[in-house]
Amino acid sequence: MTTLVPAAERPDGDGRERTPRAHCIADSAGGLTFDVRDPGTPGDAHLVLLRRGSGHPAEEVRLPLTPASGGSLRAALPSGVALTEGRWDVHAQVAGGRLRRLAPGAHDLRSLLDRVPSGALGHVAVRIPYATKNGNLSVRSWWRAPHAEAGELLVADPGLTVSGRMYGTVPTTAAHAESVLRADPSVLVRAGVTVRQRDFVFTVPYAELMSRPGLWDLWLCPDGADGPRVRIARIIDRAADIADRRAVHGYPAVRPAAGQGVFEARALYTQDNDLSVRVTPVR
Repeated sequence: MTTLVPAAERPDGDGRERTPRAHCIADSAGGLTFDVRDPGTPGDAHLVLLRRGSGHPAEEVRLPLTPASGGSLRAALPSGVALTEGRWDVHAQVAGGRLRRLAPGAHDLRSLLDRVPSGALGHVAVRIPYATKNGNLSVRSWWRAPHAEAGELLVADPGLTVSGRMYGTVPTTAAHAESVLRADPSVLVRAGVTVRQRDFVFTVPYAELMSRPGLWDLWLCPDGADGPRVRIARIIDRAADIADRRAVHGYPAVRPAAGQGVFEARALYTQDNDLSVRVTPVR
């Protein structure tokens, strides 16, 4: 069908080859389609997604690229196709040839902004295409079962108040939150949770985190100590097209009274859009 090298992306006069671009469209069900220009060269073509990360088993998802309107080829990633949580690098392969990394084109992600999953299947699945720091196309995939979605954060002394909603299960009156020290997961601080149907509210007590500076990850235990521990994250709100919230959501630091020295506590989202609190000494 194609070599996936449109005329505008063929080698320049200096012999350098430009990277083919893929345009992405997200649908309200959570699926993605990828469009690449087709110059009409014979040969079967596939879009290949490879999961990134050392220590993970090699994983790939192969999607056939078929002719579409406007002289392009299209590959569909339906919401029903399981995509393990992680970062997937997007490639094209023609007639069994080498894999070619794709660059991001125009992305239409408007449907993600209004998408509110029901959680009726017991999980929440989110896929967001994005440009890497090297200018390549990748897809960030989340698969949370169940999922605790962070909402409004109230930054104040003596603690961080977190509001959110549970998907895939309903928190009980036994629910509690845990702040877990990443450097030593055996160190944790529990906080009570106020529950109203699927909504929850709790406050992280800064004073109890001051003894161990470092990064504290926030978890919700919707059924108490005997149930699952669910990482609190923000992946499905009105800004659901953001693959990395670190540079988008910034919160002021708080300097609560501590027994020894002066410390700052700051709420933040990690590179996986999980909610944490960093405690640092102030010199």
